[in-house]
Amino acid sequence: MEFDASQFLEHYLWQHLHFTFFSVSLFFVSLLFLFIRKRSQKLLNLPPCPPGLPIIGNLHQIGNHPHRSLRSLSEKYGPLMLLHFGRVPTVIVSSPDIVKEIAKNYDVVFSDRFTSTASDVLYYGGNNIVFAPQGEYWKRARKLCVLELLSPKRVQSFQSVREEEVSSLVERLRKASVDGVSVNLTEMLISTSNNVISRCIFGRSLGGEEEEGRRVGEVVRRAMVQLMAFSVGDFFPSFGWIDVLRGFVGGLKSSVGDLDAFYNLLLEERNKAMNSTESSGVKDFVEILLQLQKGNVFDMELTHDHLKAIVQDMFFGGIETTSNISEWFMAEIMRRPSVLKKVQEEVRRVVGEKAKVEMNDIEKMDYFKCVVKETLRLHPPAPLLVPRKTTEDVDIGGYHIPAGTRGLINGWAIQRHPGSWDKPEEYIPKRFENNPVDFRGQDYFQFIPFGFGRRRCPGIKFGVVGVEYLIANLLYWFDWKLPAGEKEEDLDMSEVYGIVVHKKLPLHLVPIPFP
Repeated sequence: MEFDASQFLEHYLWQHLHFTFFSVSLFFVSLLFLFIRKRSQKLLNLPPCPPGLPIIGNLHQIGNHPHRSLRSLSEKYGPLMLLHFGRVPTVIVSSPDIVKEIAKNYDVVFSDRFTSTASDVLYYGGNNIVFAPQGEYWKRARKLCVLELLSPKRVQSFQSVREEEVSSLVERLRKASVDGVSVNLTEMLISTSNNVISRCIFGRSLGGEEEEGRRVGEVVRRAMVQLMAFSVGDFFPSFGWIDVLRGFVGGLKSSVGDLDAFYNLLLEERNKAMNSTESSGVKDFVEILLQLQKGNVFDMELTHDHLKAIVQDMFFGGIETTSNISEWFMAEIMRRPSVLKKVQEEVRRVVGEKAKVEMNDIEKMDYFKCVVKETLRLHPPAPLLVPRKTTEDVDIGGYHIPAGTRGLINGWAIQRHPGSWDKPEEYIPKRFENNPVDFRGQDYFQFIPFGFGRRRCPGIKFGVVGVEYLIANLLYWFDWKLPAGEKEEDLDMSEVYGIVVHKKLPLHLVPIPFP
């Protein structure tokens, strides 16, 4: 067959013309898309918006560390900006002044939840507290937890559990210190925290090194990763079916199925124990919830799915928070020998020659509490607070926010805001000395590690007490050194983003018993 040059050239030119036409069309469609968006933004006086791409909007600008990426964008476009994550318009708040305006004037309007595919499946249709939509059920469920599960009296009732588990940790550290080698403190903190949380919630330790504990721990870690995973349906609602085809929804159902079987077993165990004549001692969360369910105390139906969703809230919320904050605390002070020396001297001076650290002692440790606060400032448990959603049109910061807009509060950026903090990137505990700023989320909006307003974390007291007691014991009973050959400035502080931001590399330290 002879080569027909003219036919080849005609075919080539035709293909090139098609490609050129497609490229030009896509270019003009993109320009039209941006023009329409800018036009509507100007007409409605919407917050400034970084340029995005057609269809995906600003999704490509998030990166592996969203809290850092969003702060960088806010430094250019302002403390209140509008981003488009696919089909979902989202306002990003990066200023304590904007948070204050929301909390004081629009807390109700800005307190609904934007649920995700993962939260809907993993939390039994949003029957928990964290992701439940604003409404009567959420109000009653939150009141139930605040009064019955997380009250100061209830928090105090679990002190014996904390003492036993922390004492066990101290003994393990003593044994490990005999050889003078480093220990994986991260792993030990996680194990202790998990034992405390599981005993408070379920009435028994899951036994981190036993088969049940490992199995449950693996499912929980998998579920926590899934909660933060990308879902097509979250950003493109019409294409939610893709999450089914790619196996994402199936993976969620598998996780919740494993957890559901575990919870059902625990509920059955607790029901049998409650019906027996034996006293169970300190009441755990599951036992309290079952009693409330039978007594209908709050005049609301509490199905087993409600109970399991609330329990999951507590379990997921507490399982990493205590260990994560404690790990960052120890990592930060190990990089600063002067801070370590000062806080350790205070702890030992206050406790004195007692056989154990008592909670009353911790209340007298002023500098210790400053170090805890500074750790929470630079390493908040959740750098991006759980997404909110506006229930009606509202004007905030001089801009119009339409009803149904998703809201993300960048707590990490707010707590490093140069207008609120001197040398905001530096770790300086003394900045909290004689400083009334607190983390309750009610009056000081430059410091919101546990959120603010009606959606702030109801378990603040429970979490902080656990962290303070654990760290105070580590400082009282041991001196600490870095492994041989390591220097303070070389300690790796890189992060891994997730529900909580934790250290990328485990913290290895050498414990030296004191005295």
